[in-house]
Amino acid sequence: MSHLPYRRISIALPSTGAHEWEAVREPIMSGWLTQGPKVAAFEQSFAAAHTVDYALATTSCTTALHLALAALGVGPGDEVIVPAFTWVATANVVLYCGATPVLADVDPLTFNIDVADAAARVTPRTRAVIAVHLFGLCADIDGLRAALPDSVAIVEDAACAAGAEYRGRRAGGLGDAAAFSFHPRKSITTGEGGMLTTNQSEIGQRADQLRNHGASISEEQRHRGPRPYLLPEFNLLGYNYRMTDLQGAVGLVQLEKLEAFVDERAAWAKWYREALQNVAWLRPPSEPEDGRHAWQSFVTWIDPQTAPAKRNALMEQLQARGIATRPGTHAVHALGYYADRFGLEPQDYPGALACEQNSLAIPLHNRMVEEDYAYVVDALQRL
Repeated sequence: MSHLPYRRISIALPSTGAHEWEAVREPIMSGWLTQGPKVAAFEQSFAAAHTVDYALATTSCTTALHLALAALGVGPGDEVIVPAFTWVATANVVLYCGATPVLADVDPLTFNIDVADAAARVTPRTRAVIAVHLFGLCADIDGLRAALPDSVAIVEDAACAAGAEYRGRRAGGLGDAAAFSFHPRKSITTGEGGMLTTNQSEIGQRADQLRNHGASISEEQRHRGPRPYLLPEFNLLGYNYRMTDLQGAVGLVQLEKLEAFVDERAAWAKWYREALQNVAWLRPPSEPEDGRHAWQSFVTWIDPQTAPAKRNALMEQLQARGIATRPGTHAVHALGYYADRFGLEPQDYPGALACEQNSLAIPLHNRMVEEDYAYVVDALQRL
């Protein structure tokens, strides 16, 4: 049987078009380009979609995570437990607070934090655990909560998890606070951009001030108030983590498509799993029985014992056929900065190291068509 005709397939592409193009017209014509009414509307809609009381738009998921820790009062002398298999930003935000990231291993079956290992690393200095919903699969939040002291906060790194659910509850309201990403590799995008969510008024109000230089009221409140010429009070050391109204306008349009995007990805994820059953050396991700996977990406596991070649060699072969792939993400403890600063060795976290070496993300996004999926499966079956 001959190869299917050559195609070029990206690992991810944002699904944007004329609606997003038209959405930015209003803020451009009005002149209100920074955080304003479009951001406020986006926040309200996002909060409603994820059933949370507070949603605060930010410049990125990284800054939303930093805000969450800062609003919780995390600082020097504190420890925050972070999974060892995650994007580096999850650990970096702990250092931004002057606190110490304490890595915990992950479960290679889910790629998410190992609850028992995280609980074993709690000390009197532990202030929080960052539970990453990696690739769109929610971490075991109930298991974490039961295993941790009540004094330890749970912060969701929900970068990949817009629209995800865990035991009937939406990501974003499972812990004390959460952070989402709208990077173009995510299911919905504003370019760069993020969102902090919480159901706790103290966290929400403090984060709202911190993202705007520590100002007592927002710029929109000040300019729409009776004395726009007076500057607000600044009683906190804050940051400039505000989203623009251009991004907010795009976010509103994208959010309307979120459910359809996730449903489409879920349907093709199911198709992938069925179509790849005869590739014995490849383990596809599974659908959670008690939740909803958001399918930010489709990350498989390559069996190093039975695969026809090492993972990187397989990626090279797929690249030659026009198919973009990626490792799932990286093992933080194996990155030069963390290895050097904290004296870490690759084997210190065997689960995370195995995930880094054997995970393989294949294309799954809302710009793909049936022929693209068939081409990817055909290529994998031929390796």
